[in-house]
Amino acid sequence: MTRAFIVVFVLALSACAAVSGHVPDDARRELAPTGKLRVGVGIGASPSAFWTTKDPATGKPSGVTVNLGQALADKLGVPLELVVYPNSGEVTAAGPKGEWDVTFVPMDDERRKIIEFGPAYYLSTSTYMVRPGSPIKSLAEVDQPGVRVAGIANTTTARTAMATLKNTKVIGFRTVDEIVAKMKAGEVDAVALGRESLRGLAPQLPGARVLDGHFHAAGTAVAVPKGRPAALAYVSRFIEEGKTNGTVRRALDGAGFADLAVAPPERDKAPR
Repeated sequence: MTRAFIVVFVLALSACAAVSGHVPDDARRELAPTGKLRVGVGIGASPSAFWTTKDPATGKPSGVTVNLGQALADKLGVPLELVVYPNSGEVTAAGPKGEWDVTFVPMDDERRKIIEFGPAYYLSTSTYMVRPGSPIKSLAEVDQPGVRVAGIANTTTARTAMATLKNTKVIGFRTVDEIVAKMKAGEVDAVALGRESLRGLAPQLPGARVLDGHFHAAGTAVAVPKGRPAALAYVSRFIEEGKTNGTVRRALDGAGFADLAVAPPERDKAPR
Protein backbone atom coordinates (compact mmCIF):
# COMPACT_ATOMS: atom_id res chain seq x y z
CA MET A 1 0.00 0.00 0.00
CA THR A 2 1.53 3.28 -1.08
CA ARG A 3 1.86 6.34 1.14
CA ALA A 4 -0.33 8.31 -1.26
CA PHE A 5 -3.08 5.69 -1.01
CA ILE A 6 -2.92 5.76 2.80
CA VAL A 7 -3.28 9.55 2.82
CA VAL A 8 -6.27 9.40 0.49
CA PHE A 9 -7.84 6.61 2.59
CA VAL A 10 -7.45 8.58 5.84
CA LEU A 11 -8.92 11.69 4.25
CA ALA A 12 -11.85 9.66 2.98
CA LEU A 13 -12.51 8.28 6.46
CA SER A 14 -12.39 11.79 7.91
CA ALA A 15 -14.87 13.01 5.32
CA CYS A 16 -17.22 10.13 6.11
CA ALA A 17 -17.03 10.92 9.81
CA ALA A 18 -17.88 14.54 9.12
CA VAL A 19 -20.82 13.59 6.92
CA SER A 20 -22.14 11.10 9.47
CA GLY A 21 -22.12 13.82 12.13
CA HIS A 22 -19.40 12.36 14.35
CA VAL A 23 -19.57 13.79 17.86
CA PRO A 24 -16.35 13.97 19.90
CA ASP A 25 -16.57 11.88 23.07
CA ASP A 26 -15.85 14.82 25.37
CA ALA A 27 -18.58 16.92 23.75
CA ARG A 28 -21.09 14.08 24.10
CA ARG A 29 -20.21 13.61 27.78
CA GLU A 30 -20.62 17.32 28.53
CA LEU A 31 -23.79 17.79 26.48
CA ALA A 32 -25.65 14.63 27.46
CA PRO A 33 -24.32 13.48 30.87
CA THR A 34 -27.70 11.84 31.64
CA GLY A 35 -28.02 10.18 28.24
CA LYS A 36 -30.47 12.90 27.14
CA LEU A 37 -30.04 16.45 25.90
CA ARG A 38 -31.73 18.60 28.55
CA VAL A 39 -32.71 21.92 26.97
CA GLY A 40 -33.77 24.83 29.19
CA VAL A 41 -36.66 26.80 27.66
CA GLY A 42 -38.86 29.68 28.77
CA ILE A 43 -42.60 29.36 28.27
CA GLY A 44 -44.88 32.38 28.00
CA ALA A 45 -48.06 33.80 26.53
CA SER A 46 -46.48 35.00 23.29
CA PRO A 47 -43.82 33.31 21.11
CA SER A 48 -40.47 34.81 20.09
CA ALA A 49 -36.97 33.71 19.14
CA PHE A 50 -36.61 32.86 22.85
CA TRP A 51 -40.12 32.32 24.25
CA THR A 52 -41.95 29.05 23.66
CA THR A 53 -45.71 28.65 24.02
CA LYS A 54 -47.85 25.69 25.02
CA ASP A 55 -48.93 23.63 22.02
CA PRO A 56 -52.76 23.44 22.18
CA ALA A 57 -52.78 19.90 20.82
CA THR A 58 -50.08 18.33 23.03
CA GLY A 59 -49.76 20.75 25.96
CA LYS A 60 -45.99 20.73 25.44
CA PRO A 61 -43.76 23.74 24.72
CA SER A 62 -43.25 24.59 21.06
CA GLY A 63 -41.20 27.29 19.39
CA VAL A 64 -37.82 28.28 18.01
CA THR A 65 -35.76 27.02 20.96
CA VAL A 66 -37.57 23.68 20.96
CA ASN A 67 -36.85 23.33 17.23
CA LEU A 68 -33.16 24.15 17.75
CA GLY A 69 -32.95 21.80 20.72
CA GLN A 70 -34.50 18.96 18.72
CA ALA A 71 -32.09 19.54 15.83
CA LEU A 72 -29.14 19.44 18.24
CA ALA A 73 -30.44 16.29 19.97
CA ASP A 74 -30.86 14.60 16.58
CA LYS A 75 -27.29 15.52 15.66
CA LEU A 76 -26.05 14.06 18.94
CA GLY A 77 -28.23 10.97 18.52
CA VAL A 78 -29.87 11.31 21.96
CA PRO A 79 -33.44 11.98 23.16
CA LEU A 80 -34.55 15.56 23.83
CA GLU A 81 -35.76 16.53 27.30
CA LEU A 82 -37.28 20.00 27.79
CA VAL A 83 -36.75 21.71 31.14
CA VAL A 84 -39.34 24.48 31.39
CA TYR A 85 -39.10 27.82 33.24
CA PRO A 86 -41.45 30.84 33.40
CA ASN A 87 -38.82 33.36 32.24
CA SER A 88 -35.27 33.75 30.94
CA GLY A 89 -33.96 34.85 34.33
CA GLU A 90 -34.92 31.51 35.88
CA VAL A 91 -33.51 29.63 32.89
CA THR A 92 -30.18 31.38 33.44
CA ALA A 93 -30.16 30.84 37.21
CA ALA A 94 -30.70 27.10 36.70
CA GLY A 95 -27.52 26.73 34.64
CA PRO A 96 -25.04 26.58 37.56
CA LYS A 97 -27.37 24.11 39.29
CA GLY A 98 -26.91 21.59 36.48
CA GLU A 99 -30.61 21.47 35.63
CA TRP A 100 -30.05 21.76 31.87
CA ASP A 101 -27.24 21.02 29.40
CA VAL A 102 -27.89 23.70 26.78
CA THR A 103 -30.19 26.66 26.39
CA PHE A 104 -30.95 29.52 23.99
CA VAL A 105 -31.37 32.94 25.69
CA PRO A 106 -30.74 36.66 25.11
CA MET A 107 -27.13 37.62 25.80
CA ASP A 108 -26.08 40.12 28.46
CA ASP A 109 -23.17 40.78 30.79
CA GLU A 110 -24.97 39.60 33.93
CA ARG A 111 -25.66 36.22 32.36
CA ARG A 112 -22.06 35.87 31.21
CA LYS A 113 -21.09 35.72 34.88
CA ILE A 114 -22.76 32.34 35.33
CA ILE A 115 -23.17 30.74 31.87
CA GLU A 116 -21.08 30.54 28.69
CA PHE A 117 -22.47 31.94 25.44
CA GLY A 118 -21.82 30.71 21.94
CA PRO A 119 -22.85 32.62 18.79
CA ALA A 120 -26.16 34.44 18.41
CA TYR A 121 -28.70 32.91 16.04
CA TYR A 122 -31.04 35.93 16.10
CA LEU A 123 -30.57 39.67 16.73
CA SER A 124 -33.52 41.15 18.61
CA THR A 125 -34.74 44.60 19.65
CA SER A 126 -36.87 45.57 22.64
CA THR A 127 -39.40 48.37 22.89
CA TYR A 128 -42.57 49.28 24.77
CA MET A 129 -46.22 48.52 24.18
CA VAL A 130 -48.58 51.08 25.71
CA ARG A 131 -52.07 50.42 27.02
CA PRO A 132 -55.20 51.09 24.95
CA GLY A 133 -56.03 54.78 24.99
CA SER A 134 -52.57 55.83 26.21
CA PRO A 135 -51.41 59.29 25.09
CA ILE A 136 -47.80 58.04 24.93
CA LYS A 137 -46.52 58.11 21.34
CA SER A 138 -42.73 57.71 21.66
CA LEU A 139 -40.04 55.98 23.71
CA ALA A 140 -39.09 59.31 25.29
CA GLU A 141 -42.66 59.85 26.53
CA VAL A 142 -42.51 56.57 28.48
CA ASP A 143 -39.85 58.07 30.73
CA GLN A 144 -41.95 60.44 32.80
CA PRO A 145 -43.23 60.46 36.40
CA GLY A 146 -46.40 58.47 36.97
CA VAL A 147 -45.95 56.06 34.05
CA ARG A 148 -46.19 52.46 35.28
CA VAL A 149 -43.84 50.23 33.28
CA ALA A 150 -43.91 46.42 33.58
CA GLY A 151 -41.24 43.90 32.63
CA ILE A 152 -40.24 40.31 33.33
CA ALA A 153 -38.03 40.26 36.42
CA ASN A 154 -34.32 39.41 36.01
CA THR A 155 -34.35 39.55 32.21
CA THR A 156 -32.07 41.43 29.84
CA THR A 157 -34.89 43.65 28.61
CA ALA A 158 -36.06 44.59 32.12
CA ARG A 159 -32.51 45.36 33.26
CA THR A 160 -31.95 47.65 30.28
CA ALA A 161 -35.29 49.39 30.80
CA MET A 162 -34.39 49.99 34.44
CA ALA A 163 -31.02 51.44 33.42
CA THR A 164 -32.41 53.75 30.75
CA LEU A 165 -35.57 55.04 32.47
CA LYS A 166 -34.64 57.97 34.72
CA ASN A 167 -38.05 59.28 35.80
CA THR A 168 -40.04 56.12 36.39
CA LYS A 169 -39.46 52.57 37.65
CA VAL A 170 -39.96 49.15 36.13
CA ILE A 171 -42.28 46.81 38.02
CA GLY A 172 -41.00 43.24 37.73
CA PHE A 173 -43.33 40.29 37.19
CA ARG A 174 -42.61 36.58 36.90
CA THR A 175 -44.71 35.85 33.82
CA VAL A 176 -46.14 37.63 30.78
CA ASP A 177 -49.63 36.46 31.77
CA GLU A 178 -49.39 38.52 34.97
CA ILE A 179 -48.45 41.61 32.97
CA VAL A 180 -51.34 41.14 30.52
CA ALA A 181 -53.77 40.84 33.43
CA LYS A 182 -52.38 44.01 35.03
CA MET A 183 -52.68 45.96 31.79
CA LYS A 184 -56.25 44.77 31.25
CA ALA A 185 -57.02 45.93 34.78
CA GLY A 186 -55.56 49.36 34.02
CA GLU A 187 -52.70 48.93 36.49
CA VAL A 188 -49.89 49.07 33.91
CA ASP A 189 -49.23 51.79 31.33
CA ALA A 190 -46.41 50.20 29.30
CA VAL A 191 -44.81 46.79 28.83
CA ALA A 192 -41.10 46.34 28.12
CA LEU A 193 -40.47 43.24 25.96
CA GLY A 194 -38.88 42.08 22.72
CA ARG A 195 -40.66 43.42 19.64
CA GLU A 196 -41.78 40.02 18.34
CA SER A 197 -43.20 39.10 21.77
CA LEU A 198 -45.14 42.36 21.91
CA ARG A 199 -46.45 41.77 18.42
CA GLY A 200 -47.77 38.41 19.57
CA LEU A 201 -49.37 39.93 22.69
CA ALA A 202 -51.14 42.77 20.85
CA PRO A 203 -54.24 40.71 19.88
CA GLN A 204 -54.85 40.03 23.59
CA LEU A 205 -54.93 43.78 24.25
CA PRO A 206 -57.05 45.43 21.53
CA GLY A 207 -56.07 49.04 21.11
CA ALA A 208 -52.61 48.64 22.64
CA ARG A 209 -49.78 50.07 20.53
CA VAL A 210 -46.19 48.91 20.02
CA LEU A 211 -43.91 51.96 19.88
CA ASP A 212 -41.47 52.61 17.04
CA GLY A 213 -37.74 52.39 17.70
CA HIS A 214 -36.06 50.41 20.46
CA PHE A 215 -34.27 50.93 23.76
CA HIS A 216 -32.28 47.69 23.65
CA ALA A 217 -30.74 45.43 21.01
CA ALA A 218 -29.10 42.08 21.71
CA GLY A 219 -28.37 38.67 20.30
CA THR A 220 -30.30 35.57 21.33
CA ALA A 221 -27.70 32.84 21.54
CA VAL A 222 -26.87 29.28 22.44
CA ALA A 223 -25.39 28.82 25.92
CA VAL A 224 -24.06 26.08 28.21
CA PRO A 225 -23.15 25.94 31.91
CA LYS A 226 -19.65 27.10 32.78
CA GLY A 227 -16.91 24.49 32.88
CA ARG A 228 -17.99 22.62 29.74
CA PRO A 229 -15.50 23.73 27.05
CA ALA A 230 -16.11 20.80 24.71
CA ALA A 231 -19.85 21.39 24.86
CA LEU A 232 -19.39 25.10 24.14
CA ALA A 233 -17.16 24.38 21.15
CA TYR A 234 -19.63 21.85 19.73
CA VAL A 235 -22.78 23.96 20.12
CA SER A 236 -20.95 27.00 18.73
CA ARG A 237 -20.13 25.06 15.57
CA PHE A 238 -23.70 23.72 15.49
CA ILE A 239 -25.14 27.25 15.44
CA GLU A 240 -22.59 28.64 12.97
CA GLU A 241 -23.15 25.74 10.59
CA GLY A 242 -26.89 26.03 11.20
CA LYS A 243 -26.88 29.59 9.88
CA THR A 244 -25.67 28.38 6.49
CA ASN A 245 -27.15 24.87 6.20
CA GLY A 246 -30.73 25.96 6.93
CA THR A 247 -31.09 24.60 10.48
CA VAL A 248 -31.66 28.02 12.07
CA ARG A 249 -33.88 29.15 9.20
CA ARG A 250 -36.07 26.06 9.61
CA ALA A 251 -36.26 26.59 13.39
CA LEU A 252 -37.56 30.14 12.87
CA ASP A 253 -39.89 29.22 10.00
CA GLY A 254 -41.28 26.23 11.89
CA ALA A 255 -42.28 28.51 14.75
CA GLY A 256 -44.05 30.97 12.46
CA PHE A 257 -41.22 33.50 12.13
CA ALA A 258 -40.49 33.44 8.42
CA ASP A 259 -40.08 37.23 8.57
CA LEU A 260 -37.25 37.15 11.14
CA ALA A 261 -33.69 37.25 9.82
CA VAL A 262 -31.01 34.76 10.85
CA ALA A 263 -28.07 36.43 12.63
CA PRO A 264 -24.99 36.88 10.43
CA PRO A 265 -22.10 34.37 10.72
CA GLU A 266 -19.56 34.76 13.52
CA ARG A 267 -17.12 32.07 12.43
CA ASP A 268 -14.15 34.06 13.66
CA LYS A 269 -15.70 34.08 17.17
CA ALA A 270 -16.80 30.46 17.40
CA PRO A 271 -14.55 28.15 19.48
CA ARG A 272 -12.70 25.58 17.40
